[in-house]
Amino acid sequence: MMSRSLLTTALAAMVALAACSPSDEQKTDAREVHDAVMEGLADPFVSDVIGVEEKHLSQDFWTAAAGADKSASGVLLSAAEIDAMNGESVAGDPTMFDLASFPESLSGEEVKARLRSISNVPSYPRIYMNGRTLTEADFAAYEATLAEDQIADEVPLRFALAVRRTPMRTYPTMDRIFSEGASNFDIDRFQESTLFPADVVVILHESADGQWYLVQSHNYIAWVQKRDLAIGPKEAILDYKAAENFLVVTGAKVFTVYNPEMSAVSEVQLDMGVRLPLDRPAELAHNLYGQNPYLSHMVVLPTRLDDGSLEFRHALIQRNQDVRIGSYLPYTEENIIRQAFKFLGERYGWGHSYNGRDCTGFVSEVYRSMGIILPRNSGDQGKSTIGINSRFEKDTPREDKHKLLRAANVGDLVYIPGHVMMILGQYEGNPYVIHDVTGLNYLGENGEIYKGTLNGVSITPLLTLQSSLERTYVDAVYNVKSIR
Repeated sequence: MMSRSLLTTALAAMVALAACSPSDEQKTDAREVHDAVMEGLADPFVSDVIGVEEKHLSQDFWTAAAGADKSASGVLLSAAEIDAMNGESVAGDPTMFDLASFPESLSGEEVKARLRSISNVPSYPRIYMNGRTLTEADFAAYEATLAEDQIADEVPLRFALAVRRTPMRTYPTMDRIFSEGASNFDIDRFQESTLFPADVVVILHESADGQWYLVQSHNYIAWVQKRDLAIGPKEAILDYKAAENFLVVTGAKVFTVYNPEMSAVSEVQLDMGVRLPLDRPAELAHNLYGQNPYLSHMVVLPTRLDDGSLEFRHALIQRNQDVRIGSYLPYTEENIIRQAFKFLGERYGWGHSYNGRDCTGFVSEVYRSMGIILPRNSGDQGKSTIGINSRFEKDTPREDKHKLLRAANVGDLVYIPGHVMMILGQYEGNPYVIHDVTGLNYLGENGEIYKGTLNGVSITPLLTLQSSLERTYVDAVYNVKSIR
């Protein structure tokens, strides 16, 4: 890399040479200086990830590898087959819910049971960011926010839509707490998951301060800030979600057009897999909030009125944005790779914090862009019956797992306790994965564990990853799921 002083000197020389009519010799000198500057300004590939070369960071490399023996563009499951699989998943998986089938009310005991499925004092010590250990009094204060004693014998249920991306929390608070002895403060133990705009929830209960709702989404229960939800009639919300004319966000993040007249629909972030109705009424066809919408897709967004009620409003998404009209992406290996690569390098975000996502959020959003829904947590995904599952016993020989992983297909999901990885392809007989991961461990040439940091959506070989000096990632693999 060229030093700052050398770069400055080289640039000065280029300016001096340009100030007069150059001779052939000067032209040669200028070209050499230019080449030196360009070399100094190059962005070299630098990696401490074992087995990864710059070519591995190209999606074209992996789509070519996937298509070497078969067509990577072949449809793995049709839209009808995916709909049927989703229906079976919701019907048979205890962590997934058909919200449309919820009754008008639940007993108070059922609501309390659901509350306690998420809000509980942890059995391990927790600390605040300043290092102070949480006391019994601290947790008693959080427990008081639950207003559990205010739950009626029979609780009427209300439906709502998320109006923006919003966190789902263990307790109704934005206080951040961490494991005792945590080496970083990335993993907030009160952060559970995230709702995206237009996600449907059923409201079960309200916090003591009246600022939070306990909600059930299609695959999670947690606390959400009231200000981010709009309550509306169940039928209207379900009709909105079932609209036949729709748009699906296929980019990592897409934003609605800036709107100076209606802030509620201005520059709203829409993450991969968000589905919104399309609607272009005649009276708005040529002028929406002072802008001609012919260059944009006109979608319908939920907004929240001052009283918390739902109002649908039109918004614009530029036609040059990464979206798909009228259907989800075809479920192909090529699309799996393409969608996964859109997150490459994004910062790891536990429970979708940091405006990112975690390992299960990453694979869920990729699959959701093709219409496939999955349980929220990696453990629930790994235990689910979705797809074709190759489950291993604790004493399964490592070589047996290696054999199966070397035959795994693009998009297959590999589960170890607390983590999920997606097969990206095979290279020189070894499986490579793309996953949203924090750490990097492998055996160095000196026989000792190398410990590095990834903290993002990363590409790594699988077989060389270590959990400890004696134990590999593969040793911990308990399931390989192929959604085919």
